[in-house]
Amino acid sequence: MDMERRQSEIIDDFVKRAAALYDAAPNLAGLILEATAHPFLFAFSEILSVPSLARLKGTQYSSSLDVLRLFAYGTWSDYKRNAGCLPVLLPDQVRKLKQLSVLTLAEIEKVLSYDHLMEELDVSNVRELEDFLINECMYVGIVRGKLDQSRRCFEVQFAAGRDLRPEQLDNMIQTLNNWSGTSDNLLHMIQEKIKWADTMSEANKMHRKEIVDKVEEVKKSLKLNTLSRPTCTYKATERSFLNLEE
Repeated sequence: MDMERRQSEIIDDFVKRAAALYDAAPNLAGLILEATAHPFLFAFSEILSVPSLARLKGTQYSSSLDVLRLFAYGTWSDYKRNAGCLPVLLPDQVRKLKQLSVLTLAEIEKVLSYDHLMEELDVSNVRELEDFLINECMYVGIVRGKLDQSRRCFEVQFAAGRDLRPEQLDNMIQTLNNWSGTSDNLLHMIQEKIKWADTMSEANKMHRKEIVDKVEEVKKSLKLNTLSRPTCTYKATERSFLNLEE
């Protein structure tokens, strides 16, 4: 089963379970903990949008909602800046948030320096960093790339996308609208080129026909001239012979 299909099934399962826990705040908090620690789940906005989760606001479990929002849009650095307002993460959650941080960095740059990665992930040495990138990122399938020890960098060839923040949707919609407008203009230009090509093709056909017709006329004319010349020569010869006899 490919990663996208597996993740889609996992998301559907969590969404259904969250929807069923309409009034059970402790159970919803436990569900969030399970989701954010799941080894194959890297998208959380659909779970975050389940209406029952809004009931956690203003309760003792409201920080669980903040954690889910962090995993949907944030990074390990964001957690460190707000650690005082958030619960302590389990080791599986820490690993997951660092994996998500790599995805965020890969969206911004395709060549990530080891120094930058070690700073963002709180990794103390290159060996530990490379082990994390290989075992927890590339092997899992969320990124593909090349580790370049001589240049001390990770060259990203592919990275799974993260959830879009609500404020990013407007930019995405505008980008898609611009793309659609450009595509429409390009399609119109192509259609005009096709019409022009069809017109030129028809004109060329007519021109070739005119040339062929003229060639045929010339051929007929030459043929007639060729046929008429021997008769004239014979008559002239006969007249000369008669004059000699006289």
